[in-house]
Amino acid sequence: MASSSLTSKSILGSTKPGSSSLPSELRRLSSPAVQISIRTQTRKNLQIQATGSSYGTHFRVSTFGESHGGGVGCIIDGCPPRIPLTESDLQFDLDRRRPGQSRITTPRKETDTCRISSGVSEGMTTGTPIHVFVPNTDQRGLDYSEMSVAYRPSHADATYDMKYGVRSVQGGGRSSARETIGRVAPGALAKKILKQFAGTEILAYVSQVHHVVLPEELVDHENLTLEQIENNIVRCPNPEYAEKMIAAIDAVRTKGNSVGGVVTCIVRNAPRGLGTPVFDKLEAELAKACMSLPATKGFEFGSGFAGTFLTGLEHNDEFYTDENGRIRTRTNRSGGIQGGISNGEIINMRVAFKPTSTIGRKQNTVTRDKVETEMIARGRHDPCVVPRAVPMVEAMVALVLVDQLMAQYAQCHLFPINPELQEPLQIEQPQNATAL
Repeated sequence: MASSSLTSKSILGSTKPGSSSLPSELRRLSSPAVQISIRTQTRKNLQIQATGSSYGTHFRVSTFGESHGGGVGCIIDGCPPRIPLTESDLQFDLDRRRPGQSRITTPRKETDTCRISSGVSEGMTTGTPIHVFVPNTDQRGLDYSEMSVAYRPSHADATYDMKYGVRSVQGGGRSSARETIGRVAPGALAKKILKQFAGTEILAYVSQVHHVVLPEELVDHENLTLEQIENNIVRCPNPEYAEKMIAAIDAVRTKGNSVGGVVTCIVRNAPRGLGTPVFDKLEAELAKACMSLPATKGFEFGSGFAGTFLTGLEHNDEFYTDENGRIRTRTNRSGGIQGGISNGEIINMRVAFKPTSTIGRKQNTVTRDKVETEMIARGRHDPCVVPRAVPMVEAMVALVLVDQLMAQYAQCHLFPINPELQEPLQIEQPQNATAL
């Protein structure tokens, strides 16, 4: 940007070497008493504040680090104080996300052991920023030498160069799924807050791998457990379909190819009233959060696209009053959200993931010098990302809900609620329960 400055010069009727030249008319009119102000232009560096690595307003998370750099992690700002928190609380979900879990995931060996270096004192959050760091210990940057020259088809290599003019070529840098460590760790904390404050549970599972689709009626969302999901390496709660999914991944894995799939996520006991009308609808926030994950290509909630085949009479969720006097819906095609606001029913959504773009098969591409060539990508990659994407989806949903919970508490529960229409956000704690 250019900024202006005013300089004052005396015009004496004669031009000294190095002085500014003026038109002859001004020189004739000038005298020792005349001051002419000349506006000069100076260059100022253009300052751009680029964002894109942070999510949330009240519970705000910023991730950092690259796939083959020193490490990855996050900073959590806005976490309420006095919440019991240790590294083991985060480690459980990080272990679910980490590579090298089974033959159907990338063979990269990382323990993904996290360290909390601020924001926690004597096992309790202090309300100040929480810093979580996970070092990279199994880097193989040389595996990516070809990618420094040629672009992997359908990967972010080309677009990072188009945007920044420079990129980290080892392992994809920030476009790598390793960045999601900085989401899963705070997501684990968000799930803990939601569970303790409102009794909210978030569970995701694999519902499709390639052509193997798990029928919805085979999963009981009311009684689904984490143990059922974690009972097999593909994270499908139905054992029969889990075997079919594993076989589908094995079929392409041995050929150096990849497949995609779908992760379904449900939320039980979500507080009513989360989300706001118009631009910040709850489903819009969930869609943005889930679609920010690597390799995502689609998002549905409730009836999704299938609802377009129904009439209004068929699709509408009729209301009734249950035995406890609560307003409920007999069906849940709305997916637990109406008008952008949670209604207390189970929130359900589906996230589609594309096949992993880095594969061990010969493909046509171009170099950074715009020369057409062929390449076979090396490195260690998932033949199907959906088994490891399960904790990632849970994390992003949790980050949305805890941020919305804090917003709802601040706006609509600051003063006493209207008990005729509103419910408390917090579940009633037993007399001997430990307060947050």
